Amino acid sequence: MDLRALCVIVLVAILAVSSQAAKNKKEKGKKAASDCVGWKWSRCVPNSKDCGVGTREGTCKEETNKLKCKIPCNWKKPFGADCKYKFENWGECNVETGVKSRSGTLKKALFEAECKQAVQATKPCSIKTKTKGEPDGQ
Repeated sequence: MDLRALCVIVLVAILAVSSQAAKNKKEKGKKAASDCVGWKWSRCVPNSKDCGVGTREGTCKEETNKLKCKIPCNWKKPFGADCKYKFENWGECNVETGVKSRSGTLKKALFEAECKQAVQATKPCSIKTKTKGEPDGQ
């Protein structure tokens, strides 16, 4: 009976030590949360070229912090990656200029970015003209 009690005590001690070690490992991986309110974030700066993975820096009082960010490679450069717009459908092709346009209204400004309320986007008209297939008169 003493042997069983000793085994139970040893087993409980091993479990207690291993659970404490797991708890310490979790806490070691966490960074201390900041109590600062009112962070100001910079624009996302890509690591190379003008799109892809990068970083943005935030400041609050005397604290600074960096976050990973990503700029999609198909973003509208004049509008900024932090300004999200709801766009209308593309308009008809202007034959004189060879471009078509559409307008968009601000939907969301990320990281307190300064965004225009309305923007205009243009793109070249497609070279191919879409025509409806006409049936052969056979």
